Amino acid sequence: MQDPAPSTELDQAPGQPGGQPSHPRAGERMSGAEMVVEVLAQEGVGTVFGYSGGAILPTYDAIFRYNERERAADGADPMPLIVPANEQGAGFMAAGYARSSGEVGVFLVTSGPGATNTVTPIRDCMADSVPVVCITGQVARGAMGTDAFQEAPIVNIMGNCAKHVFLVTRPEQLEETIRTAFEVARSGRPGPVVVDLPKDVQNWVGEFKGSGVLGIRGYRQRMEALRQTEISERKARQFFEMLEKARRPLLYIGGGAIHGDGSEAVSAFAREYGIPSVSTVMGLGAVDTKDPLHLHMLGMHGTAYANYAVEDCDFIIAVGSRFDDRVAAKAELFAPQAEHVAHIDIDAAEIGKVKRVDWSHVGEAGHAMEQLLAYGRSMGFGPDYSRWAAHCDKLRDKHPMAFKEDGALIQPQAVMRTLNEITGGEAIISTGVGQHQMWAAQYLDFRRPRLWMTSGSMGTMGFGLPAAIGAQFANPGALVVDVDGDGSLRMNLGEMETVTTYGLPVKILLLNNNGDGMVRQWQKLYFNDRFSASDKSLHRKDFIKAAEADGFAFARRISDRDELQAGLQAFIDFDGPAFLEVMIDPDAGVYPMVGPGMGYKQMVTGDYIPGREVPEIGKGGRVDPSEAF
Repeated sequence: MQDPAPSTELDQAPGQPGGQPSHPRAGERMSGAEMVVEVLAQEGVGTVFGYSGGAILPTYDAIFRYNERERAADGADPMPLIVPANEQGAGFMAAGYARSSGEVGVFLVTSGPGATNTVTPIRDCMADSVPVVCITGQVARGAMGTDAFQEAPIVNIMGNCAKHVFLVTRPEQLEETIRTAFEVARSGRPGPVVVDLPKDVQNWVGEFKGSGVLGIRGYRQRMEALRQTEISERKARQFFEMLEKARRPLLYIGGGAIHGDGSEAVSAFAREYGIPSVSTVMGLGAVDTKDPLHLHMLGMHGTAYANYAVEDCDFIIAVGSRFDDRVAAKAELFAPQAEHVAHIDIDAAEIGKVKRVDWSHVGEAGHAMEQLLAYGRSMGFGPDYSRWAAHCDKLRDKHPMAFKEDGALIQPQAVMRTLNEITGGEAIISTGVGQHQMWAAQYLDFRRPRLWMTSGSMGTMGFGLPAAIGAQFANPGALVVDVDGDGSLRMNLGEMETVTTYGLPVKILLLNNNGDGMVRQWQKLYFNDRFSASDKSLHRKDFIKAAEADGFAFARRISDRDELQAGLQAFIDFDGPAFLEVMIDPDAGVYPMVGPGMGYKQMVTGDYIPGREVPEIGKGGRVDPSEAF
């Protein structure tokens, strides 16, 4: 999908017939900063995350005055401004807010280093299609290009990271720009939008119009075409002709099924025709993971039975997924017996990008699956895939997830299994990146969409804790658990104080193996046990003391496996912020594992998960280090 081109043309905002002002303050004179805040309120923004600084101070002041003026009778701010430890944390908080709610997350930072600290969350949101709006302060227009204090070329820096970047140089278009930023962020394939806002534009005073957006008509026409796209009778017939010939169809569900509100429709489609399904790491929760037809996660660290189902299927139906390298390291080895591949995605660029497909539809996942389901019912389509479903059940029974159950050391899989028993698949889970991330994905259930938040495509360490904070603000009554690793938690450790500052009942579960576990696993497999810079056993961080210093009333460590059940239960039951460190077996690995450049036939299942055969790991048992990761 192409980015919207900048335009000096203005369009009337939707729902404003005849251009009649609908905002109660329309026609008033106010500063640019005040206009920004009024538009944020108009867009339904309930929480703003950010760190202040000179170039954004006018807008911070405008938020203060807005809250003072509009404060509720109970004293609550209508637009609370949440201050993190640093700007990267603000970005991931906004992302957690968006991922868990489906609404646009907002963060507000100053110029220069404040803005550049948000590059990683912006790219992370772009990679995982998360709708956020980042407003960055900028030096005054007259000082731009002079290497002024705290100046950075944000348009250039962010241009290749964001869905779109707006630089506001005409203050009379400020409010339209902010509204358009929200429109672009949430429409089509969602993504991050950056608005670079010079300080003098914030201080400019003009008339607030209360409506209007920028004239990005080409973009709107494409988005409207996407919304109105229907699957023709001919295309629907072609799809069902392929499905009718299939004996072993498999739904391959990605994050787009969640972004496109397709969870209910894809689940209904699977149940209607008895078709098994697998999920990408970003698609977890699109289908209830406890559904008997669902085989959980596929891919590099997917369940063995999910990957074997992919090996055995004869028709792949990809919904909101993109055949990325964690799923299809070699496209020609993915689903080798599939006679047909169908692909539904909102982004036309994803169709055929990695895997050749026989049938495709560009549009929203939910609407597309509803149309296919309706067509199938109209033609009386009634297949019998019971033998295939029974085969998948046998795969689940024969190749179950398993791990070392004995010994004195706590196994991380046992921690996840126990957590799952306690939460029942109803908690909002965020993670950092590494082994703990994959153990959580493998062993936790997600009964519905937006319960699972992880940095999928970017794989950003330090994501888990700030994302959990954002999710807790978006879902104040929910149980939110950050499953983290000692390496990832260190990345944004300062946000532990943010949890207690705002009295959030976020639960931080730290799986500590004194090192970068996933890196160690690869070094063990592919670098002859040369653990270069991945052993953190000599580091002196006492996470319990750190948690206590940040005000956690519940801060405990478990190193005895007999204490695991009671310790986890007390941790979850604690009323308020809680921190639990579990010392796990440092040699525990993430299995199954599909090595780089391998197909699922070469999947390594480890010592405890029964595999179909002993695979060859690369040439001579190793792969070239250049293929790692």
